[in-house]
Amino acid sequence: MRIARWIDGADLGEGFVIADRVVPFPDGLRVSQVLAQGLAAAQRLFDGAADAPGAVLEDVRLLAPLEPASIRDFVAFEEHVEGVSASVDGKSEVVPEWYEAPTFYFTNPHTVLGPAEPVSPPVTERLDFELELAVVIGGVEGSDGRNLDVESARAHIFGYTIMNDWSARDLQSREMKVRLGPAKGKDFGMSLGPWIVTADELEPFHDADGFLELRAEVFVNDQLIGHDLTSNAGWPFPEFVAYAARNSRVVPGDVLGSGTVGNGGCLGELWGRHGGLTPPPLSPGDIVRMSIEGIGELVSPVGPMVAAPAVPAARRRSRRRTRAL
Repeated sequence: MRIARWIDGADLGEGFVIADRVVPFPDGLRVSQVLAQGLAAAQRLFDGAADAPGAVLEDVRLLAPLEPASIRDFVAFEEHVEGVSASVDGKSEVVPEWYEAPTFYFTNPHTVLGPAEPVSPPVTERLDFELELAVVIGGVEGSDGRNLDVESARAHIFGYTIMNDWSARDLQSREMKVRLGPAKGKDFGMSLGPWIVTADELEPFHDADGFLELRAEVFVNDQLIGHDLTSNAGWPFPEFVAYAARNSRVVPGDVLGSGTVGNGGCLGELWGRHGGLTPPPLSPGDIVRMSIEGIGELVSPVGPMVAAPAVPAARRRSRRRTRAL
């Protein structure tokens, strides 16, 4: 099953993509509600939608396939870590702590972009993309999504979509030196799409070790920049979900990104390996096209950079402990 959101004229639609058409959910259901009901309920809805009226897919404008409840983004590809670390400080390394657990950061669910929607980056000299596969969490009867073991976590995987975690590497590098972040180097845009493909559709792509083995490619202006298999992640996806739920909770509508694939899944990795800005950073007008086997394509144009209001630098203070008289 493929699940999408779209605009048809002035109308918002949410439902299934069936062959070359889009079919709204019955009774005005929203994607968020279908995610909450879980995969079995979605299958029942789909079985009743085969002959329902819909619109031609090419005639509608696809939106991001969901409005995420939250977004966690992992850093799960060793090869990516090797390259990006070299681009930051000239030393390619994977710290021992990386191997201990699948680390992630939270990013901004309020700046999510859909297919063909331009990103409006901050003023940056090192604009980058990140090619990722993302899990979409669904509901499971009797579970509140807390402290899941790996098998329970697997049941919470409703489906998958493509993620482009846009990055301003110069801003990111500055804020990471403060030992917190990333923040403003990332939170201006996150592209998702073109739709959610339900987990059952991708079952045949699991390898013998339980990793989802999908070919992932990224192109800039139709030039192939990088490609990898998603099975090169350090952990299979249910373990991402289990870790996210550890002493915490995952809920329907949460999005968990795999982190950037290796072998050129972002420019920053290649800059580290090449010792310079080759290929060049993204510029307004560039077109980034991501393709993941079994999912589809996510195409994103780079819009004009936006200069935000300035923020003053920190003031050096006296560190007095009492008020002056």
